[in-house]
Amino acid sequence: MTPLRIVVVEDDAIIASLFEELLAIMGHKVCANVASEGEAVDAARTWSPDLMIVDERLGLGSGVAAMFTILKSGFVPHVYVTTHEIRVRDMEPDAVIVSKPFREIDLLNGMRLALAAAVA
Repeated sequence: MTPLRIVVVEDDAIIASLFEELLAIMGHKVCANVASEGEAVDAARTWSPDLMIVDERLGLGSGVAAMFTILKSGFVPHVYVTTHEIRVRDMEPDAVIVSKPFREIDLLNGMRLALAAAVA
C-alpha cells in the first residue's frame, strides 16, 4: 500500500498513540491525532488526508457526526474503528467498520476497503 496521510480521530490517548505507532510501522504518516468532533472537522480541512480512522463515540461529540460534516465538502475515505458497530451502521449503512479490539490485518483490510470506496 502506498504511504498515506492519515487523520486519527480517537479520544482515548493510549489507543490514539497505538494507532500512531502502528500506522508509522505500516509506512503511513499520521498528520493529526484529534479527540473531538470539532477537531476532526478542522483536521480534515487543514490536512486533506488520504484517509481518516474514526472512533464513533468521542468525549466531545460523535465521529459519525464529524464525518457527515466533513463529507459535505467532498468524499474522504474513512474507517470507523469502534465497539459500537450497530450504532454506526444505523447512521451510515455502507460504512467500513473495524471492531475493537482489532488485529493489524483487520485495520489493513478496513483501510483497503475504504480506499476502494473512494475509487468506486
